[in-house]
Parts: sequence; C-alpha cells; structure tokens
Amino acid sequence: MNLTENALKNLNGAVHLVLPEAVLLATVCVIFFAAPFLVSERGEAPAGLRHRWGWLSLLALLTAGWLCWNTGVAPRTTGPFVADGLTVFVRGLTLVTGAILVLLHWNQADDSRSAESHACLLAILAGVDLVAAANDMVGLFVALELISIPTYLFLLLPRRDAPAQEATLKYFLLSIFSSAIVLFGLSYLYGATGTTNLTAMHQAFASGKNLPHNILVAVATVMLIAGLGFRLTAVPFHFYAPDVFQGAPTSAAAMLSFVPKVAGFVALLRLMLPAAAGEASMHSWMMLPAATTVLWWLAVITMFTGNLMALLQTDVRRLLAFSSVSHAGYMMVGLVVGMQASGQVNGINALLFYLAVYGIMTLGAFAVLTAAARSDRRIQTQDDLAGLSQTKPVMALILAIFLFSLTGLPPTAGFLGKFNLFFAAWSQGSEASRSLACLLAANAALGAWYYLRLIGVMYLRDPVDRSNDTGSIEAPSLVAAVLCTIGTIGLFLAPGPLWHQIESLVGTVVSVG
Repeated sequence: MNLTENALKNLNGAVHLVLPEAVLLATVCVIFFAAPFLVSERGEAPAGLRHRWGWLSLLALLTAGWLCWNTGVAPRTTGPFVADGLTVFVRGLTLVTGAILVLLHWNQADDSRSAESHACLLAILAGVDLVAAANDMVGLFVALELISIPTYLFLLLPRRDAPAQEATLKYFLLSIFSSAIVLFGLSYLYGATGTTNLTAMHQAFASGKNLPHNILVAVATVMLIAGLGFRLTAVPFHFYAPDVFQGAPTSAAAMLSFVPKVAGFVALLRLMLPAAAGEASMHSWMMLPAATTVLWWLAVITMFTGNLMALLQTDVRRLLAFSSVSHAGYMMVGLVVGMQASGQVNGINALLFYLAVYGIMTLGAFAVLTAAARSDRRIQTQDDLAGLSQTKPVMALILAIFLFSLTGLPPTAGFLGKFNLFFAAWSQGSEASRSLACLLAANAALGAWYYLRLIGVMYLRDPVDRSNDTGSIEAPSLVAAVLCTIGTIGLFLAPGPLWHQIESLVGTVVSVG
C-alpha cells in the first residue's frame, strides 16, 4: 500500500510540474473530439469556423502562460520531470512565439481543416515545453516525437497540392531517420550509465567511473549530435530545408525555421548543461574534447554553407531556408564556447538570448510574406517583392526591419544577439574560440549581402506585376508582424529583463538534483 501511495504521490507531483503542457494537450484533445461534429461528410464547414479555433488556441496559450507565471522558478524535480529556470524560459519563449504562429496560421487553412492544424500546432508547442521539462531520456524522446508527428500533419493540412505533398514526404522520411539515430544514441548512453534518469546519469559521470572514455559514450556522442543536428538544420543534416520551405505553407515554413531549433538546442542542454554551466564536480555525457572539436567544425561549416548557398537563391523561401541554416551555425558558436570555461559572457546565455531574438525576427519575416501576399498567389520569388515599397509601403518597412535584424545591424535585437555570441567566443581567450568569433563576424558580413539585396529589390525596383492588389493585407498576420517588430526594436532598446532572466537560469538548473 505504501508503494502505491508513493507512486500516486510522485505522479501527482509530476503532473503539477507540467500543468501548462497539460492544458495545451487537453485543448488538443477537445479540438480533435469536437471538430468532426462541425464539418459535414462532404467536408463543408460553417463560414468563419477557423476564427473560432484560432481564438480557442490563443485562449489555451494564455491559460498555459498564466499557469507558468504562477508556478514560479524555484528548482523542483519529480521523477521524469524537472522545473527550473530553463523550463520557465522555454515555456515563455514557446508560448509567446506560439501565439505569433497562431496569428500567422489563422487563415492558412480553410474552415474544414483549421481545427486539426491548430491542434497540431498546440501539440508541437507542448512537445517543445516537455523537452525542456524532461528529466529522463525516455520522456525526452517521447517529447521529441510529440513535436515530430504533428509536424507531418501540420505541413500537409493547409494545402494538399503537389509541392506541399512533396515537402511533407521529404520531411517525414528524414525526420523518422533522425529520430532513429537519436534513439540509437540514447540507448548507448543508457548502456554506459545504466540509467535513463538524467540526474542519475550526471551523478554517474561525477562518481569518477571514467565514463567519458567509454566507447558507448563515444557512439552516443556522435549519434545524438547527428540526430539532433537534423532539428537544428546543421550541415550536413540541413539538405531537406530548402525544398521543404519552398513547398510548405508559409506558416509551416515559419514554424520549421524556429521551433525545431528550440527543441534541438534545449535537448542538448538538458543532456550536458551541468558541464556547460561550469560545475567542476559534474561532467558532461559527451567526451568533451572530441565533442567540442566536432561542434566547432559543424558551427563553421554550417555558417559558411548557409550563407554561401543563400547568395545563390532567387526564391525567397529557399533563401530564408539557407538563412535558417546559417543562424543555426551562429547559435552553435554559443554552444561550443558554453561547453568550455566561460569568458566575460557565458556562451549558453548568449545562445539562449539569440534563440529568442531569432524567433521574433524570423517569424516576423514570414508574417510579412503572409500579410503582403496577393489574394491569388503567395510571395515566392524576389520578383514578387519588387516595388513592395510602392504598393505596400508599411509591409516593406516592417520586412526591412526584420532583414536588418537578421543581418545584425542596429537598432535591432539581431545586433545585440550577434554581438553577445561574438563577445562570448572572443572573451573566452583561446585560439580556437577567437578564431570562431572572427569566422562568425565574417559570416555576418557575408549574410548582409543577400539580406540587403532583398531590401534593394523592395525599394529600388519597380513592381514586376502592376496588377498587384495594394489594399489586400491579411489582418492576423499583420498583427503578428507588428508584434514581432515591437519585440525586435524593444529588445534592442531594453534587453536587460530578458538577459537577466537568462543569466539566472543556469544556476537554477545546476542546483536541481
């Protein structure tokens, strides 16, 4: 009886730690249950039904945010879940960007399919939060799959034409392959440590069992970097991105540009943060010298590949896909230097700050592409942006702000994000880290070419098609673009609150367990 009571007590405690995610998943269940009763057998739905699902999704996110706000940041752990500063930060990031994605997706799916697509988006966001709350390898893998499986539907539901089907199939095949690699790596890590609990795993490394030199740990290191590299769009696991971004609906491409990156980086941090936080008594599951070298080269190759390939693109979506690859390389710089002794700026802090900034500016760029699209076709090539300053000057100005931020120019948050990454690498003082800082600066200059080229297309060229309807602007996406603009400028003017919260979270993570 005592065992049953203890099990129930642990279960109740575990549920209490993931109440925001429980709200999101409960809303998903309600939507999936109710939606079929509102759509006829012929697929006909009441006009405006998509607005109801959009408002319900925003209400679920608001409720989850209220629960997160009232939970506090005191470190707690119960079995498979942990609540600490990193959990709270990721929840806040995903809930804010999730609301932007709901607005961006508002009119992307028709009334008959909007319920399922909004439910899939909420499930994806819940999966990201559960990755951050995971304290067990089994829970971590299940949370990653909670992101992947709804993504397949989210890519296909808004549009079922040939490009969308091709994009979905490519992502599906490569995603299940990467999931298999991650599971393979986790199994070897379990074989080396004899536990699936992350806290117990770190304690096993701290006990002096010489685990970093275990061949099983070496295999786990390679497999997990490779499998999670798919989610980061790190080279050479990036090649699906341009084709998928080009064929997928705009809201799905926006989601793929950011949400999987959050999941990938947070999963890596959950597995190695005690070592990344610099606690001498704790050791990473990775062989640190070898893993650092691998990640150093991945960061460099990812930055250069993304920027050089983006220079060759005339399709705006493919350009943003390779831009996403290059920014993954920038963020990996913070991961590399964060795994070592920190300089004046902690690399993990710089990574998390840039992750938030990147989410706002890249989702904002996709929101403009949605809001400024013609009623009969979407913005696809650079020619579709030609003369946008003449036909839709507000949209052109907002997109220019996001492009300046992606370049890393003031007065935008992208400037501070890149500067923090550069300073974190430079202040570490080693030859390898300073070389990485110089390569990051060179790539930022390289990326400026294609971002500023898009601004030139909008302001220096005349419209290719004079029949563009100047008055048609998609309202929810416009709201999303304006909110992202406020965030992009606001984080440049007042970065302190976000930065101070990030600074405080590393210590709370290390103190758990």
